[in-house]
Amino acid sequence: MIKENLNSIRRNIPENVTLIAVSKTKPISDLQEAYDAEQRIFGENKALEMREKYQQLPEDIQWHFIGHLQTNKIKYIAPFVSLIHSIDSLSLLEAVNKEAAKNNRVINCLLQFHIAQEETKFGLDIDEAKQILESDTFKQMNNVRIVGVMGMATFTEDITQIRNEFKSLKKIYDILKENYFKDDTSFKEISMGMSDDYPIAIEEGATMVRVGSKIFGARNYNIV
Repeated sequence: MIKENLNSIRRNIPENVTLIAVSKTKPISDLQEAYDAEQRIFGENKALEMREKYQQLPEDIQWHFIGHLQTNKIKYIAPFVSLIHSIDSLSLLEAVNKEAAKNNRVINCLLQFHIAQEETKFGLDIDEAKQILESDTFKQMNNVRIVGVMGMATFTEDITQIRNEFKSLKKIYDILKENYFKDDTSFKEISMGMSDDYPIAIEEGATMVRVGSKIFGARNYNIV
């Protein structure tokens, strides 16, 4: 079913939108099946689980870290991670920069914004993001690259609310692009939308969607 699910989703996603297969909690066999169906970008939210899968699966996979990242876990993914979606503080960005330098890499990152009404979601507001981008600390970092923004909408059936939250992230992206990244062609990503709301996210400007259960089925907490 994984191949069929992927093909179905791909038919509904424009060419300019990147599909990230959210493979957290899923066994290697499921990821291999998706890989065999030509999926090359996978999203994980636990550093050790991501490293374990990286070690067992083909080298041409791009690994995206999409969960809340603890600074003491960065070292496990710094050698290979393609994109970190969840930068929500200057201290975290500093820690990523430090580990990237140790690996002679520049790690691409997204700034995560709190766009939902739920208090449990992590993320910056626009003023906090401006403070990061205007800080001397950030300006001296040579091993991270901010390439866009990420956000998660409220878990609700209220489509208007979801749409408005995605609109707010697009507005934040536009402000940052105009004021801080106007001539930076690498700043181009808006990561928003998951299995239940990715079509709305695409309508509101998403360039990346993070789809898990619509590809792999319900989450599995017993990894084998």
